[in-house]
Amino acid sequence: MIHKSADIKTEKIGSGTDIWQFVVILSGAIIGKNCNINCHVFIENDVKIGNSVTIKSGVQIWDGIQIEDEVFIGPNVTFTNDKFPRSKEYPDEFQKILIRKRASIGAGAIILGGVEIGEFALVGAGSLVTKNVPERALVVGNPAKIIGWLNDDGTRMKKEKDYFVDKSGTKWIIRNNSLTKL
Repeated sequence: MIHKSADIKTEKIGSGTDIWQFVVILSGAIIGKNCNINCHVFIENDVKIGNSVTIKSGVQIWDGIQIEDEVFIGPNVTFTNDKFPRSKEYPDEFQKILIRKRASIGAGAIILGGVEIGEFALVGAGSLVTKNVPERALVVGNPAKIIGWLNDDGTRMKKEKDYFVDKSGTKWIIRNNSLTKL
């Protein structure tokens, strides 16, 4: 379903994707299947969005952003892709952002260019992400810092002694600021 008020220039939209009111998608964008793109979203040309992605209202997705499958982008999330923006001056290449499978970004978060958000990671509402977010990390604040580690369903793992335990009983430890199975 594409709402009649949407301005869609790309033909690369997967089946089952819903696009709501006042969405603008430029011609080079690639949108996967079964996505839900809410009203007032802008998507530039050099953008790739996977399958089953939800993008809430008020989000702009600039050139150089790649979003993998089953990602949730909350309302009014802000992405940047230019480290030194100036009016009418453009970099040779825009900074990239990669959001891995099943990651979630809370409402009003700001994601600076050049970062990667790992699989199953969760960025808390209103957070400022200035560096890579490891797989399964829960980050919050300005700048965003790791405050926990997540199960596949987005709930927090339990901390026991010097390791974490997921819902299936698998034990994980932190090595080099990343979670590793024991």
